Amino acid sequence: MNDLAKRLKNIEQRISYLIHIKNTSNWGNLSGFQADCEKLKKSLFDMEKEQFSAELDKLNKGISFLEERCEEELTPMERVRIVRSPMRFSLKDILENVYEEYTELGGEGEFNIDPAMMVAKATIVRRIKKKPYTSSAMVIGQETGHGEEFRNGGSCKPWGNEKALRYMKVAETEGIPIHFYIFTPGSYPIEEYPGAAQQIARNIYAMTKLRIPMISVISEGGSGGAEAVGLSDFRLMFSHGYYSVISPEGAAAIEGKVREGTKVPPELVEKCATQLKITAADNLQLGSIDRIIQEPPLGAKSDDFNFFGLIRSEIIRATDEVILKTKSVRGFRAYEVKRKKAEKPEEAPQLDIPWDLDQREINRLLAERSKKYRSLALHGFDSETMPAETFFKNIINTTEKVYYTFRYDVLKNQQKQAQKVIKEVSGEGSAFIRGVTAPFSAVYGLFSRRETKKTPAPQIISPASSSAQDPLELTDTYTSPLANVDRTISCPNAEKHGCQDMWVPDLYGEFGGVCTTCGHHFPLEYQWYLKNIFDPHSVRAFNNDIYSRNPLDYDGFDERLQLSKSKTGMGSANLTFHAKVSGINMVVSMLYSDFRNGTVGSAEGEKFVLACEIAKRKKRPLLAYVHTTGGIRIQEGTLGVVQMPKCTMAVREYIDAGGLYIVVYDNNSYAGPVASFLGCSPYQFAIRSSRIGFAGQRVIRETTGNDIPPDYQKSRNALKRGHIQGVWDRREFRRNLHKVLLTMGSPNLYYR
Repeated sequence: MNDLAKRLKNIEQRISYLIHIKNTSNWGNLSGFQADCEKLKKSLFDMEKEQFSAELDKLNKGISFLEERCEEELTPMERVRIVRSPMRFSLKDILENVYEEYTELGGEGEFNIDPAMMVAKATIVRRIKKKPYTSSAMVIGQETGHGEEFRNGGSCKPWGNEKALRYMKVAETEGIPIHFYIFTPGSYPIEEYPGAAQQIARNIYAMTKLRIPMISVISEGGSGGAEAVGLSDFRLMFSHGYYSVISPEGAAAIEGKVREGTKVPPELVEKCATQLKITAADNLQLGSIDRIIQEPPLGAKSDDFNFFGLIRSEIIRATDEVILKTKSVRGFRAYEVKRKKAEKPEEAPQLDIPWDLDQREINRLLAERSKKYRSLALHGFDSETMPAETFFKNIINTTEKVYYTFRYDVLKNQQKQAQKVIKEVSGEGSAFIRGVTAPFSAVYGLFSRRETKKTPAPQIISPASSSAQDPLELTDTYTSPLANVDRTISCPNAEKHGCQDMWVPDLYGEFGGVCTTCGHHFPLEYQWYLKNIFDPHSVRAFNNDIYSRNPLDYDGFDERLQLSKSKTGMGSANLTFHAKVSGINMVVSMLYSDFRNGTVGSAEGEKFVLACEIAKRKKRPLLAYVHTTGGIRIQEGTLGVVQMPKCTMAVREYIDAGGLYIVVYDNNSYAGPVASFLGCSPYQFAIRSSRIGFAGQRVIRETTGNDIPPDYQKSRNALKRGHIQGVWDRREFRRNLHKVLLTMGSPNLYYR
């Protein structure tokens, strides 16, 4: 009877699993099957063995039919529930069944540095022509566990991502590949050092140029948390997993404008899950992953041991493919072609491919990685550029590259070398002359020493010079339209600091939107900065022909986009332009609030990347001024998410080329951009009264269960945590920016 009891228990688990996937017991007579199981449990010892077995067979047949039906019509939201099931396999299951042996690093179990992030040094065995070959790999990923609360459901705290980065660098030192496994609904949104957003940005920045092969496998990929260990040379995804810019529930709460504490309608959640294009098939079509690992029907569980063999084959195959692209030997190239023709990984020809790379191969690896991320999401935006325009643009870009390289890399370097030699020679010559003449000078000094009092000549300040305007003051060529209202306004800090009511024309005119008592900064439109921070008539926009569209055909988004375009006269939330500050040329990328709250999608990311390339080519400083950003645009799904690594790659290459990258935050700056291409800057500053963070107050409350203080994400606290390097008064923006241009960054810039 023990065998029959085990069969009954297995059937009960399958019924519970189907109820979990469908989120109801009213589908396909599941409630009836549950009742039948209860009856059989009660009559386990009262029924004949043959009769009991026949009843189990009948139940098994009915449930198998339901499982087949469920698999055929799986919705995106049902795939989300499969991923979240406690029966699903975890990273630890993969380590125990895919790899030969492993050692957990950074602590073990609940005593680990953030148990939600697991790091292990592992060995994997490749059997080639019946002969075993053992290779080492660093395995990094989120661990959801099986009901272990201390794992936090795979939601990592900042120090968990910091641990992952530390061991990425260990793998780089040892020259072994990294296998990333992504099992996270998203990162834990806290700002305590090292900070959720800032640490993800550090991880992505480092991964752009890690000198080893990296493979990532996605089961549950939630936005920034996934990207913290997601940038790689090859991206695999489990067929029943999901990869998304935001959870379906989060998207539904935003789309439905659901009040905090109110339940989100299930129909809206289902709709958002479908519209976000979160499935493996969707992401393969969008180009955000490279290949799908096929799971058993209704998703793999922790006891599907045959499936772990498939993971082993696929992870080895992907690692081999990445390494083969770096090889120059003709035999390896031919072998790569044969592997691509093989339909299944186990059918591929077998050859021992060494996983260590020499310097030439590392250079090819980094070049391929850069090329891969540069080409992401190019179909997510539109451009009005004609083919002839593109042709001439390419000619101009090539000419500029040659010109600026020759002017600054060749001529200026030669000039610097010559000046250095002259300075050293003249310095040595002066020292020699001083050594020879020193005795004579000393004797002469004894005879000619006299005490003389000299009256300093009075300084004459001409009236013209005393009245001349400071060139670093605000240019004062624009007054906000807000100043046209004839009334007074109260400062929000009046009760705390005793601020007096201010007359609006003065506040938004002479005072630049700053309270004269406490220094509180009232928001100003982005045009104020365009006109007052940069030299008059120096702002010249570029790439305005690139504009946002609705690549996922998200319901109702076309109308909203058109409204934003009509309101602003712009095609995206990113305004890129050339400008000058006190005569110094620079390239600026500005995310502004008027267009979709400064959210970043494919068009905004492409414009940012092009700004990086122009600044790199012309050897000019790059300023990212964040008037406002609400994060990644959810209506573009993972096409928006991939802007995080894509833009960070462009910034990294600009900085590595000797560029000066400056970020200035204003108003509200949140989520993906701060957790990637903004947060990776070595020089980050904030305008006073701005807010900087990974998530808004509501998300933090819902995720952590804690209510945060009102000033939790204020610029002063960001400064205390070391996330930014200074807090600026808006009226000193121009002066401080000029100081940064002169005192920070590489000497390779054109004006140095």
